[in-house]
Amino acid sequence: MAGDIIDRNNVRIASEHGRPMLFAHGFGCDQTMWRYVAPRFEDDYQAVLFDYVGAGESDLSAYDPDRYDSLDGYAQDVLDVCEALDLDDVIFVGHSVSTVIGMLAAIEQPDRFGELVLIGTSPCYLNDPPDYYGGFEREDLEGLLEMMDKNYMGWADYFASLLMQQAEEADDVVEELDRSFCSTDPHIARQFAEVTFLSDYRDAVPEVPVSSLLVQCRDDIVAPPEVSRYLEKHLPDTTLAMLDAAGHCPHLSHPAATTDAIQDYLSPNGST
Repeated sequence: MAGDIIDRNNVRIASEHGRPMLFAHGFGCDQTMWRYVAPRFEDDYQAVLFDYVGAGESDLSAYDPDRYDSLDGYAQDVLDVCEALDLDDVIFVGHSVSTVIGMLAAIEQPDRFGELVLIGTSPCYLNDPPDYYGGFEREDLEGLLEMMDKNYMGWADYFASLLMQQAEEADDVVEELDRSFCSTDPHIARQFAEVTFLSDYRDAVPEVPVSSLLVQCRDDIVAPPEVSRYLEKHLPDTTLAMLDAAGHCPHLSHPAATTDAIQDYLSPNGST
């Protein structure tokens, strides 16, 4: 069973010593997106990387539309990997939608997790005035989904640019994201996009049972700073690290600043 999960999710153990540190990629991406950040932790932690079913080098035949019709199915991927490797006291490092997936996994099995590192977090991308600004109106997100249906390659190019719209010198990151989106099965990507962008997990936020670090870019169209300020108020135990950076993927565009924020949080004199 453990071997099946390792193959299914293309699990890679980059280092064998220390507390486990599990890196979870965002929508349309895979574990290679952590190549600038994860190696910085390999001397001190058991660094583990994986692909969600349907992403990267995972086993596409294992994709079940019913299981992945909500983010709970992806949270189960995380828990399956933890069980297969017998991981406890995990430092979960998630980007974008994986931040919510990590929250759901920790709520389901709190004993598995020590801390959550949440990069570009948003429990709800929809605006809900007057008290919540998620960054998008429903018609904006429905328009993105319609674009996926009509012109997937065009959507991939547009969405990659949107993620990094305000980032300085982001051309290389945009090209990489575009390639990653284009390499994902369009049907899988379309379902994942819908459960990501049209879901509302704000009710889960106060239930998170472990401490967390919010890594937020000062300019992020997809997960604006207003969302992190909301999470500061509603996550039970969280620390905010505001990066002087733009875009939605600081682990690619600003890996040193991202790594420093995580190391400061995990250091003996940091927040944990």
